[in-house]
Amino acid sequence: MDPSVQKHFTVVDYVIFALLLVASMAIGLYYALSGGRQRTTQEFLLADRSMSCLPISLSLIASFQSAVAIVGVPAEVFVHGTQYWFIGCAYILGLLIPAHVFIPVLYRLRLSSAYQYLELRFSKTVRICGTLTFIFQMVIYMAVCVYTPALALNAVTGFELWGTVLATGLVCTLYTTIGGLKAVIWTDVFQTVVMFAGQLAVIVVGVQQTGGVSEVWNKVWEGNRISGLNLNPDPTERHTFWTLGVGGVFLMLSLYGVNQAQVQRYLSARTEKEAVRSCYMVFPSLQLALALGCVMGLVMFARYCGEDHSGKLGNSSGDAMVIYFVMDMLQGLPGLPGLFIACLFSGALSTISSAFNSLATVTMEDLIKPHCPPMTEARATMVSKALALSYGLLCLAMAFLSHLMADSVLQVALKILGMVGGPILGVFCLGMFFPWSNSIGAVAGLAAGLVVAFWVGIGSIVTRTSSVSSLSSKCQNVLMSHNTTSVPVRSITNVTIRCESLSITNTLFYCRHFIIFLFFSATSGLKRFYSLSYMWYSGFSCITVIVIGLIISFLTGPMKEEDVAPGTVFPLLGKLLWFVPERVRKRLCCVTPLGHTLSGEQSSSSPQQKRSNGVIFTQVQVSDEEAENFLPEADVSRLDYETSV
Repeated sequence: MDPSVQKHFTVVDYVIFALLLVASMAIGLYYALSGGRQRTTQEFLLADRSMSCLPISLSLIASFQSAVAIVGVPAEVFVHGTQYWFIGCAYILGLLIPAHVFIPVLYRLRLSSAYQYLELRFSKTVRICGTLTFIFQMVIYMAVCVYTPALALNAVTGFELWGTVLATGLVCTLYTTIGGLKAVIWTDVFQTVVMFAGQLAVIVVGVQQTGGVSEVWNKVWEGNRISGLNLNPDPTERHTFWTLGVGGVFLMLSLYGVNQAQVQRYLSARTEKEAVRSCYMVFPSLQLALALGCVMGLVMFARYCGEDHSGKLGNSSGDAMVIYFVMDMLQGLPGLPGLFIACLFSGALSTISSAFNSLATVTMEDLIKPHCPPMTEARATMVSKALALSYGLLCLAMAFLSHLMADSVLQVALKILGMVGGPILGVFCLGMFFPWSNSIGAVAGLAAGLVVAFWVGIGSIVTRTSSVSSLSSKCQNVLMSHNTTSVPVRSITNVTIRCESLSITNTLFYCRHFIIFLFFSATSGLKRFYSLSYMWYSGFSCITVIVIGLIISFLTGPMKEEDVAPGTVFPLLGKLLWFVPERVRKRLCCVTPLGHTLSGEQSSSSPQQKRSNGVIFTQVQVSDEEAENFLPEADVSRLDYETSV
């Protein structure tokens, strides 16, 4: 970046930024020295299952409302307009389905790790595969979350890049390691408030300095930044209502339905009802966060429309432009630049602390405990803390690789979550909704989903089909198609085949051109496949897992009713196929639904299933009110089952 346009912090800004780090550390120290002092894995990893819905809901927001969203959403709107705002439609189903499907199943099983479910439903192999896939996803995503704010800050203010990365990573690692999940959740609450305050301050000052609300609206309207409802069904178009509103549902389900970072918060709730309420309370907060990001992008465009800042920001433009805008707007107001940078780093801290804790949990519960001799509670807690510390250091190492990315940080982050989260979602859906699926089908489906997802994702990077044409930065109405993915198309012209005087030479000539034509046609088809919108990655890979998993399950022998652990299947097919005769429906839904007990014959066979899964079942009471709310057909007088490792 041009040094002449770099912005600088005042002493007040440094103080506010430092206070954020100190406050986060203080919360970690408080929970390290109070209560049970993090001496048990139950307290360190699940907060003693004592949290209420409000802090859980704010922590759910902070876990993925990271620096990537704070920087990425305004940059997206600044460059491409408000089409991305339609992803808010996906939040409805993306939170309702977890609240009424995933939470009742997982909470009543009383798990520590979401991937314990995969062993209960399928086998230990499926559990290990799911755990390793999740670890891979979160390590890469963490690296992007740490590197993004540091890079943007370095580009605009000249902050030392790796010094910022180290400060963020080490502070987060320390308070996560010493304070456990309680410290993570309460720092998330504090950091969420800071995030909203920082964004709101920037918007208010930006609107005022741009000339008021009417002036901002006129400029963004004339600059073609207000996008209408795009109903184009083409899946290669980057952002449409369908890619955002439908493809976004799968992305939300992979995050808020089966991702360990979120499931761990549901499981830390005092009751199932508290867990469901927290999921409902996330919805308005997510909509608010999305609105603040989009409005900030519009204000940024209104302030700089007609100006070219590519020379000042160099190769960093897009995402660094957000930091430049903030520093430019707030430069004369001591403390406010520091507040926004604190807001930015709050997003980074909340995301990576959630990731550290969830990674430590799945590694301990899924990889170490099942394969190691029984250890004392104190030793298990010490190992969990060492794991959180190790993942923090690994995150810092992976952040170095993030500087190789070329797309916007928002697109990179959503690609990572979609490519790896989609197949994991597919395995959970396969187990919960299709009783006859077996472990061989689950492993084959997961492998196929990952292969297809990485094939499309890596193909789009190699062929660069993900590049899009951005809108003009001028304050005038430019009527052009945007939010589309450019697909190079090659055609062979001037190839005319005549049926007269065909010699061997002419025949070879025409055959050669025909082969070239076929080659370019195939290449064009592959490039169109690679140009699939990144918002469809999660849905595409999830459906691939389900289809392949069901095919392999039927070929290798579908799972029998007596082999399915009770409480692991949600009776979705029974509800959807209400018009099918009861005899056929019972055969399709060949398992006792959640909330019902087994018959005498089934009960006698269940201990074998419990031992084969290596998991112990105990009974847990389901309250009348909860059973009536979430599973109205359940027999309230009966018992459900829980598991513990």
